[in-house]
Amino acid sequence: MTLVPYDPLRQMENWRQEVERWLGEQPFTGAFPALRTPRMDVYETENEVIVSAELPGLEKKDDVQIDVDEDRLTISGHVQRTQEVQEERMHRRERYVGQFRRTVSLPARVKSDQARATYRNGILEVRIPKDVTPNRRRVDIEFH
Repeated sequence: MTLVPYDPLRQMENWRQEVERWLGEQPFTGAFPALRTPRMDVYETENEVIVSAELPGLEKKDDVQIDVDEDRLTISGHVQRTQEVQEERMHRRERYVGQFRRTVSLPARVKSDQARATYRNGILEVRIPKDVTPNRRRVDIEFH
């Protein structure tokens, strides 16, 4: 018996597909915004934080925007489909088209001005060096 980790989004997607099959309707992606956000892996090495996001369908770098601060990363953008198909000829539409946005907390403070991003085969990878400078300072007390 194979053990599969519990994934609530997979359960919602299975439910959506079943309802769609029963009703013969278009997918309800508008009702489930979580299904429109890119899935991400966030991990760290000794020197950097790495975020890999699934973003199939981007055609140019202007389609996505990456914002990084000390402890958060936001990826937003727009997915378009250049192939136009007449609605009456469309049998099934599951691929997402439209705006997306996702913000995640980073596991360590980072140097946001040194972030680098690459996009290949539908995967956006953002690498951000860790900020190892201490954020602590001693405060002197004034005695009167």
